[in-house]
Amino acid sequence: MSFNGFIKSDFNTFEIEGLEQRMEAIQQRIQPKFEIIGGQLVRFLTEKLNQEMYVHIARHARRTKNPPNDTWVAFSHNKRGYKKHPHFQVGLWDDRVFLWLAFIYELPNKVEIADVFSEHEQEIFERIPNDFVLSMDHMKKDAQAVDKKVLAVGIERFKTIKKSEFLIGKQYEAHDNLLKDGDAFIKEVERVYDQLLPIYRLAFT
Repeated sequence: MSFNGFIKSDFNTFEIEGLEQRMEAIQQRIQPKFEIIGGQLVRFLTEKLNQEMYVHIARHARRTKNPPNDTWVAFSHNKRGYKKHPHFQVGLWDDRVFLWLAFIYELPNKVEIADVFSEHEQEIFERIPNDFVLSMDHMKKDAQAVDKKVLAVGIERFKTIKKSEFLIGKQYEAHDNLLKDGDAFIKEVERVYDQLLPIYRLAFT
């Protein structure tokens, strides 16, 4: 099977009321696409990193009342999970698609990674294209264009604030024609991930 892109009903999933109803739509509309995307991208990352990578589709299993406002597929070197490790994401909100290299609050070695990022801050900045954005909370849509100040503040908050996170990558509005072309979208994800790989590798130094 091939990925044919995201369509309006995928984004409209997040307008459905009720946990069970929305989860059913996520499972029927979006997760099959994540399975196809995951199969293609995990091969790309495994080859690029010369290390086995694994697909993790968000199941939202801990939710008992409130339906999820976004959903994603993640890629990690750990077969059992991704949240405690640096990982890549492809995901959807109701109005956008996001591509992240994600370091979230559950990382046990946040401070050590932040220290490495501080040491290589200029190198990281020089590698980041001007259309990349930075988020400090994976539960919010908000993201900032990356300049030197935003990067420095992001690294410092990641280090000193327990719940602060560090997610870097790109976002695409739901009406972007790129999202409707499966092949073009996969190539774009690979391009973005390729630019993020040096930062990913830094986290393991």
